[in-house]
Amino acid sequence: MAKKEATQAKPEQALTKKVWNMADVLAAAGIGFTDYIIQLTYLLFLKMDFEKESYGLGSALPDGSKWKDIVQLDGPDQLAKYEKILEILQATDGLIGAIFTEAQNKITKPALLKKLIGMIDEENWFSMDGDLKGAIYESILEKNGQDKKSGAGQYFTPRPLINAIVAVVQPKITETVADPACGTGGFLLAAYDYMRKQSDEQSKVDFLQTKALRGNDITPLVVTLASMNLYLHDIGAGTTPIKCEDSLEHEPEHLVDVILANPPFGARPAGSVDISTMRSDLIVTTSNNQLNFLQHMMVMLKDGGRAGIVLPDNVLFADGAGEILRKKLLKDFNLHTILRLPTGIFYANGVKANVLFFEKGSPTQETWYYDYRTGIKHTLATKPLKRSDLEDFVNCYCAGHFEDRKETWSPENPNGRWRKFPVEEILKDEKISLDLKWIKDDSDTVDCSLAELMQTIQTKSANIAAAVAELSKLIEGIEE
Repeated sequence: MAKKEATQAKPEQALTKKVWNMADVLAAAGIGFTDYIIQLTYLLFLKMDFEKESYGLGSALPDGSKWKDIVQLDGPDQLAKYEKILEILQATDGLIGAIFTEAQNKITKPALLKKLIGMIDEENWFSMDGDLKGAIYESILEKNGQDKKSGAGQYFTPRPLINAIVAVVQPKITETVADPACGTGGFLLAAYDYMRKQSDEQSKVDFLQTKALRGNDITPLVVTLASMNLYLHDIGAGTTPIKCEDSLEHEPEHLVDVILANPPFGARPAGSVDISTMRSDLIVTTSNNQLNFLQHMMVMLKDGGRAGIVLPDNVLFADGAGEILRKKLLKDFNLHTILRLPTGIFYANGVKANVLFFEKGSPTQETWYYDYRTGIKHTLATKPLKRSDLEDFVNCYCAGHFEDRKETWSPENPNGRWRKFPVEEILKDEKISLDLKWIKDDSDTVDCSLAELMQTIQTKSANIAAAVAELSKLIEGIEE
C-alpha cells in the first residue's frame, strides 16, 4: 500500500504532466513555449466557459464563439472557426477582451489543433478549485520563464521574493493593491492569497475579488497570461483588474493603499511616447524607466499608503533625476527599509536589485538595511532562492511593530546583516546616495561572472545614453 501511495501522482502533478504532454506535441512541430501557452490559454478559457455553462451558471461568450462550436469540427473548418472566434473575442469588453488581447492563432496545422483540443476536452477544468487550477497554470508560467529563447523570463519575479515582500507589507482585505507593471500577475496573486485568509465576510470577499486589485502591462501577451492567471484563481470573473496600457503615459486614475511591483529596468523602449509631454504630475523628467516608474508609484499612493518595490542598484546612486527623486523620497515619504538582493535569483543574468519599502506622508527618520547580498550566492539551476532564505529578513522587519526592531550589526559584530542609518547620516552625502555597504567580502571583488560584468556594462551604457538624451533636450531648450 505504501509503495502504491508513493508512486501515485497527485491531481496537480498529473494534470501538469498532461499539460506538458500537450506542449511536447506542439514543440515537436516547432511551436515555442510562449506561442504554446498563449494558445493553451485561449482554448482552456473556451473549455471552462463551456463547463461553466453546463452547470447552469451561464456563459459570458457570444453565441457562435464557444467551445461547442469548434470541438466537433475537423480539418480546415475547425482551424477557420477557431480563428474567427479569436477575432470576435478580442473585440469583447471586460475579462474576455483582456484574455483575448490581440489574439492570433499560431497553430497553423489542422491536425495539431485537433489533437490539442481533444486533449483539453478529456478533462473537466472548471470543477477544480481556484487554487489547483491556478497552481497548474503557475507551473506552466514558471516553466515558460525558464525558456531563454522566448525571452519570457523578464516577466517573472521569484515567487519566494514576492511572498516575502507581501508578508512584510501586509495588505488588508479592505485595501486596494496595484502593480503598474504587473507581468503575469505574481504580486497581485500573492496579495490576493494573503488577503483572502483574513475574512469570510461576503462583502469583503466580493470587494477583494472585484475591486481591490489593479494591474497594467504594456505587452499584450502578458496581459493575456495575467488575466487568465487571475481568472483561474477566481479573481475578476465578471470583469478584469488587468489593462493593456503603458502606466507611465497617464496620471493614475485612482490612488491606492498598497503598491507591490518589479517594474522594467533600463531606458524606455525606442519609439515610446515622451511621458513628459503627457503628464504634469511627475517630479522630474527622465528617460530612465525605473526612475519613471518610481515617481509614478510615489504619485499613485494615498497618504498613508505603503509600497514594496524591486528596483535596480542605480536608483540608489544615479545622478540628476535619481538624486532629485531620492531627496523627495526621504522628505515626503518614510523610506524605512531597504532589502539588498543578491545576483542569481532573476532569469536575467547579473541583475543587482533592491527592494525599497516606504510609506507616504511622513519624512524618513531612519532607514534600515538588510544586506542579503554580500557573500550570498544563488543560481537558478543549482541553488534557487527559497522563501526560507528570507525568513531572517522577515523576522528582523517586525511588520506592524517597528518599535521592536533591533540591529544585528554592531561594532563588535561588523558582519551583522541588519543595520539602521539615521537620515541625517544619509543626507550628509551630496548625492544623497542610498548605496550603503558595511560587510566586507573579498569575493565580491573577484567572483564576478562574465554575465554579471556584461550586465554592469549594459546598465552603465543605458545610464549614459539616458543622460546624453536629457542633456540634448536641455541644449535644445536653451537654443530655442
